[in-house]
Amino acid sequence: MTQPFGYFVHHQGRGHAERCAAIANALPVTRPLTIFCARDDIFPALPAHVEIVRIPSLFEPGGGEATTMDDIATPATLHCAPLGWPGIRRAMATIANWFDSVNPALMICDVSAEIAQLARICSVPHVKVLQHGDRGDPGHRAAYDGAAGLLAAFHADLAQPEWDAAMRAKTCFAGGLGVDICVPERELARRRIGVAADEETILVLSGGGGDGFGQAPLAVGARAKPGTRWITIGPVQRDWHATEPANIEHRGWVDNPAEYVAAADLVIASTGNTTCQQILAAARPWLAIPEWRYFDEQHRKAEALAAAGVACVRPHLPSSADAWEQALAETRATHRPDAQRGMIADTPAHDTAMWLEALAARLWTPAPAATLPLDLTGA
Repeated sequence: MTQPFGYFVHHQGRGHAERCAAIANALPVTRPLTIFCARDDIFPALPAHVEIVRIPSLFEPGGGEATTMDDIATPATLHCAPLGWPGIRRAMATIANWFDSVNPALMICDVSAEIAQLARICSVPHVKVLQHGDRGDPGHRAAYDGAAGLLAAFHADLAQPEWDAAMRAKTCFAGGLGVDICVPERELARRRIGVAADEETILVLSGGGGDGFGQAPLAVGARAKPGTRWITIGPVQRDWHATEPANIEHRGWVDNPAEYVAAADLVIASTGNTTCQQILAAARPWLAIPEWRYFDEQHRKAEALAAAGVACVRPHLPSSADAWEQALAETRATHRPDAQRGMIADTPAHDTAMWLEALAARLWTPAPAATLPLDLTGA
């Protein structure tokens, strides 16, 4: 029987699950795959041969946690490892027991430094998903250095400058992984979301990993552009002092964000990975506003996007009508659609699956037996 792959999926947001599903659907049907996640309702369609094992969250209390050991320092090689949490113990035991029972070919980790190190401690080769951010700490370095390979769901031109040659050499860069790179045709997308063909439209997009943008600054922007239709999708933080004009509409969660992106004349969005890939694939003018994330993930990604010339970046939403005018004008003036499209691979999921298969084959193929030199002396 073919050795299975394991896959840990962080349940915050949707990007981790979407990447996993894309890879699962691209792997050969002969490769068993077991997913470990605290939720089983966040995944797109998965093949029948894929199993999801629910485990307790490693990051949220589930009841019965001790509070008497919080004063014991966390070592620098770990990030989230509180003592006395039964849920963490059960999750780790579930994964370790699976390691022992099936002898997996690879464990893919998206993302947890602790799960990556668990795989290494249990003598299981792991692939660590690589994210942007200030991740030079001992915990991340242990996960990266001990990995058999690294997987980056973005183009190599978005790599951070401090990632050295050894790190890049074992990295599979897959721009567009986890999103539908078949962009809907603009006019069709507009009809589907109810926007007229000649109506200038700005889309404000917030993903599932945060609380969204504030209502007040968006209202300022909409008032500064009264002839433009503003549509928000995803969460919006409500501000009691916001005075919204009639040209802004909040649609909340939608099932077809790619159509909204394709229909927009300009997109305002944070720099979560799925959001990035959708906008780059659609090649839309993009005002990128990074949100707070651990390790400054979105800020470092915004820096990479700006350096590659594929987004106009601001540290926060503009706070006045003049600032909005300047930001929107710069977004349009610096738009490079060909450079944006160049960030997306033609077949990112297939490429990733084949890279994983090749990596597993290399790791588990026995080395040829050494041959002794012929003795021609007769001794």
